[in-house]
Amino acid sequence: MKKTIALLLAGVIALSASACSATSTTAASSNASAASQAASTADQKKFKIGVVQLVEHPALDAAYKGFVDGLAKEGYVDGKNITLDYENAQGEQPNCQTIASKLVNDKSDLILAIATPAAQAVANTTKDIPVLVTAVTDPADAKLVASNKAPGGNVSGTSDLTPVDEQMKLLKQLIPTAKKVAMLYCSSETNSKFQVEIAKKSAAALGLETVDATVSNSNEIQQVVQSLVGKVDAIYAPTDNMIAAGMATVSMVAQPAKLPIIVGESGMVKNGGLATYGINYYNLGLLTAKQAVKILRDGAKPADMPIEYSTNCDLTLNKEVATKINVTIPQELLDKAGTSSK
Repeated sequence: MKKTIALLLAGVIALSASACSATSTTAASSNASAASQAASTADQKKFKIGVVQLVEHPALDAAYKGFVDGLAKEGYVDGKNITLDYENAQGEQPNCQTIASKLVNDKSDLILAIATPAAQAVANTTKDIPVLVTAVTDPADAKLVASNKAPGGNVSGTSDLTPVDEQMKLLKQLIPTAKKVAMLYCSSETNSKFQVEIAKKSAAALGLETVDATVSNSNEIQQVVQSLVGKVDAIYAPTDNMIAAGMATVSMVAQPAKLPIIVGESGMVKNGGLATYGINYYNLGLLTAKQAVKILRDGAKPADMPIEYSTNCDLTLNKEVATKINVTIPQELLDKAGTSSK
């Protein structure tokens, strides 16, 4: 059976490759026809899509924008054939639960949950409505699905797992004299704990000592970062929602102390971090939109839809921060980052 499937897949790939060699006129005609058919199908029914986002910060905002734009590309436009009910929990877990209950009671046809705490709230509220999650590092580890390859319930979506090993190597490359690194994250964020465990193993392999620097709410960020001054050589902050939303505070303390911050995603670099290898959250939203279309248009079931991942990662550097904290960025990294850096 596996051999038969492999042969069929090989045939599909061969046909796809052949199609790519067609003339641009043929491709444009085919794309126009597909878009027209998609729009026609999308017009057949009006769907209600509920959205709960944990907190406002660049990465999560970009994921939502990508989701909305991705739906529109497939013919699903808010106010036309779908109704988007967007709710922001402002970083409060109780708000996530309240919003989740509202979206379920409103009989949403599909719910998008952005970030792990929002996803957990929705998953605990409904076992019937299709739920897509995004900006969740490991849905299986967060107990949202039976496994990432075979979710098995009403939840699927996309992961924002970043190349943590590469981020730690980047830290060592930028700060070669570093010996002790603080792991800065929110103690209640499952996704952050998952990444930090990977980071600690990677750091150990690089000969780096690590110390935990956890916060339980945003009011603790300034004090915790201040406590690190003079005790560590660098800070590592994963794609932690609380830290990402509070990067201005982290940077306010770290920069005068010449403390470099390696972070989990590019939005955190723009807000005061030094560098990252990170995924593109807008593209992650586009990927999630494709999953939504499979559910709404094709009747796909989340139970049968594996968690999907963004495979392309970008190097982002903040050259202004590097100058302020006296870090010299190697030319090879400057060349690699190109125009993606500030």
